[in-house]
Amino acid sequence: MRSEVIAGNRTQQPLHHAFIRTAKHAGGKTAFIDRNTGRRLSYKESLIAALLLARYLKRFPDDYIGVMLPNSVACTLAILGTLLAGKVPVMLNYSTGAEQNCRYAMEKCGFRTILSTASLLRRIDCPQLAGMVLIEEVLAGISAWEKTTAALRALLPAKLLQLINPGRLDDTAVIMFTSGSEKAPKGVELSHRNIYSDILAIYHAVDDLHDGDIMLSVLPLFHVYGFTVTFWLPMVAGMCVVLHGNPLEFKTVVQIIREEKPSLMVATPYFLSGYLRQAQRGDFASLRLVIAGADKCPEKLYKEYLQTHAIEILEGYGATETSPVVSVNLVGANKPGSLGKPLPGVQVRIVALDTGRELPRGGEGKIQVKGETVMKGYFQDLEQTALHIEDGWYETGDMGLLDSDGFLWHRGRLKRFIKVGGEMVSLVQIESEVEKLLPPACDCCVVEVPDGKKGSQIVVALSQETDTKQLRDALKSRLPPVALPRRFCVLPELPKMGSGKIDFRATTELVRSMDAGSA
Repeated sequence: MRSEVIAGNRTQQPLHHAFIRTAKHAGGKTAFIDRNTGRRLSYKESLIAALLLARYLKRFPDDYIGVMLPNSVACTLAILGTLLAGKVPVMLNYSTGAEQNCRYAMEKCGFRTILSTASLLRRIDCPQLAGMVLIEEVLAGISAWEKTTAALRALLPAKLLQLINPGRLDDTAVIMFTSGSEKAPKGVELSHRNIYSDILAIYHAVDDLHDGDIMLSVLPLFHVYGFTVTFWLPMVAGMCVVLHGNPLEFKTVVQIIREEKPSLMVATPYFLSGYLRQAQRGDFASLRLVIAGADKCPEKLYKEYLQTHAIEILEGYGATETSPVVSVNLVGANKPGSLGKPLPGVQVRIVALDTGRELPRGGEGKIQVKGETVMKGYFQDLEQTALHIEDGWYETGDMGLLDSDGFLWHRGRLKRFIKVGGEMVSLVQIESEVEKLLPPACDCCVVEVPDGKKGSQIVVALSQETDTKQLRDALKSRLPPVALPRRFCVLPELPKMGSGKIDFRATTELVRSMDAGSA
């Protein structure tokens, strides 16, 4: 049955207003199952707790509030409470360089207050910076009178909408930072309209979503993929969300799937691969939809899920700047290897590298996206915004094509193309062919290293020793001569982003520094 809740929320509205309407409809239904603590909250209880937190946050003068929390009830309440208080959550990446990320965001956005928790700070070895507020201390300090007042207010959600921060659709709903895998992170301003438009587009495209669904939420909420798809989509649709704070605990996540029986799982290929290795037949029986994004889905991963669990992975495509989902494969309309068709209301075109002219179907060029899901802009950076958005079209920086059926195919990041012998060579394509020849546990990343004589050379970084002569010989039949790697190197571990995606920039720097050290 289609969600009655989202049917009532089809008119776009500020996200916190949509949550209040959902809470009014869902009442005592379970909203969150926190597998970190065992805590379960109904929609009504979540609204009361968010109102209490909003009351506390109003005392801070900052317009922005940093949120550095793992997937948990605390994190969801921090986001809701911040918006209800009339402030903007700034989602902070704690997976790598947490202290540096906090300081960078505080300086960039001009705020001091960060909501975090002592247990996370200990786990990631991050000091409690000036301005950090431990959310467990906040919740423990709320008086019985305040709880009673919040409960009474929550009984009248319609009246409540007049009492809280009204908000407007084009107000900033969140600031997310780009991954920084290729250059310094940029602050992306996403409005309520941006995110709500993406939610409605997903809902219209995936025609069997309903409020009885249970969403597994393991993607960190500082990642826009997790923020929109595994948090706000279920909150608007009235689903139940199962939260777990560490997606890298593969065995634990599989156990959670067995016990909580989610129907929807959204993850990166790296996480899906880890869950596959820990699962037995039948462990994923409850899953109706498994969607992969944030990185390319290897062919062998798709086949293993299909053969072992009869699950067809649906691959999608998006970007932080597009809220994020642009396109997705669907049940009954899935072309494995493609990125699916654009969502309703989202326009995609392919333009020539040199002229910017729109190409016909089948033509390979730059991917551009237009629609209400495209960001407001980069925070306080008009120059970068103007460079990436022209006449409403967002320049993704990706190369690809639209086939004759309207499916989008990804050919790699434009920055991951190099010119060799006058020809454009895709490092991503080389990676794809190398991966097919490697053992399952071996990661690879193809980088360009400057060469004083030849200009540049292609180097394959591997996470474990392998027979490189055999690998090179096998690649000769798969790649043109100009794209064959010049050499291979082994790193103890390839640097990764919080999503499990290999950090291309850090890997390149590591390989180049090794070369400089051996020179």
